[in-house]
Amino acid sequence: MHEILNTFVRSIFVENMIFAYFLGMCSFLAVSKNVKTALGLGIAVVFVLTVTLPINYLLESKVLKAGALEWLSPRFKDVDLSFLGLIIFIAVIASFTQLVEMVIEKYSPPLHASLGIFLPLIAVNCAILGGSLFMEQKNFPNVGVATVYAFSSGIGWLLAIVGMAAIREKLEYSDIPKPLRGLGIAFIVTALMGIGFMSFAGIKI
Repeated sequence: MHEILNTFVRSIFVENMIFAYFLGMCSFLAVSKNVKTALGLGIAVVFVLTVTLPINYLLESKVLKAGALEWLSPRFKDVDLSFLGLIIFIAVIASFTQLVEMVIEKYSPPLHASLGIFLPLIAVNCAILGGSLFMEQKNFPNVGVATVYAFSSGIGWLLAIVGMAAIREKLEYSDIPKPLRGLGIAFIVTALMGIGFMSFAGIKI
């Protein structure tokens, strides 16, 4: 339980995909102009990350890594398919991204139109792929901890983009120097939010 709670809190605040690793910055900056649109994309990212990372964990631990196929037969104990990891991870992510895009297009056409090209780009969103690659490095003990990590990492990304969108909506009514309007002030706000999230690094559970 302690490990699950620690993973949950650290993934949202301490190891935030945006503010700690700067992953998914392209869609973060492009879509964070409106809270409703940012919320829609954030929920889509949470869903795709939460579903794909546990699948990738099982594929990596039961199929891809060296000796993982020994459960099939002792003859496969020396088989190492880890070189296929990146391709398999991307294929799984792309499949579920396509599913999410079809669902949003059917049930929320305005959201689908507002997200535009950034919805299918979830398939190559470095935050989602980064989650699967970090999962390999962290060597989680079981799929449950990996799922908590996936969900909380998605929540952290959602929190970041919605917070940024709320600030940028307020900035529309602010007197910002002309050279800083648009992406200029967005970069500054992102940096300040990143500094704010650095304060969570002292949390010990």
